[in-house]
Amino acid sequence: MKNTGQLTLSVQLPDDETFGSYVSESNCAVVSQLKLFIEPNQTTKLNQPNSFYLFGLTGVGKSHLLHACSAYAAQLNKTSVCLSCAELLLLSVEVLDGLEQIDVICLDDIQLIAENKFWQQAIFDLYNRILEQNNYLLISGDQSATQLGLSLPDLVSRLSWGLTEQIKPLDNDEKVTALQYRASKRGLTLSSEAANFLLNRLSRDMGNLITSLDILDKESIREQRKITIPFIKDVLHLT
Repeated sequence: MKNTGQLTLSVQLPDDETFGSYVSESNCAVVSQLKLFIEPNQTTKLNQPNSFYLFGLTGVGKSHLLHACSAYAAQLNKTSVCLSCAELLLLSVEVLDGLEQIDVICLDDIQLIAENKFWQQAIFDLYNRILEQNNYLLISGDQSATQLGLSLPDLVSRLSWGLTEQIKPLDNDEKVTALQYRASKRGLTLSSEAANFLLNRLSRDMGNLITSLDILDKESIREQRKITIPFIKDVLHLT
């Protein structure tokens, strides 16, 4: 295993954000392509680029998929790291030094560096070092590469060179299924009625829905109550 001890970042992955927990029929092809990118077969390995740009609106599951990619790489005994640009912006660009030695590097929310030329240059340089090492880079953003507002043309060009896929939003049925799956992994039972109640009363952004489920989980344990609609109303102060 390669040494990643120089990292001063929090790189702990969420236990429940894997390919198995990503529920979306409309994005099945993307999930398959991501797996093949990380574990290419002999045919694809010869022609496959070393980078993958994943984009989509907020809440479609980009972070989930990057976490899943990193976890999948670890299952294959590859070194991996998944970092958020939100956290990187609080640090010196020197934190990227040596990352090219890692087999699979995931960078989330690249749109956040659109106003920072130093970080754009640093990620561009990292990109080139990764290519030299023949390792793999996955990046996510909320727009296509040309619409991110990046001021470094070379970085835009790099993002456009590799594989690119747009993540489609989950429909309501998929969100219900995803919530029920997350609940079951916590040892909870979430009825379709309760899940639909959450969708109809809260923001339908999956991140917000999962956060609300986390709150309900903790309160359910504390009060020893099942997650019913009356319980949801009490805990989340809904009508």
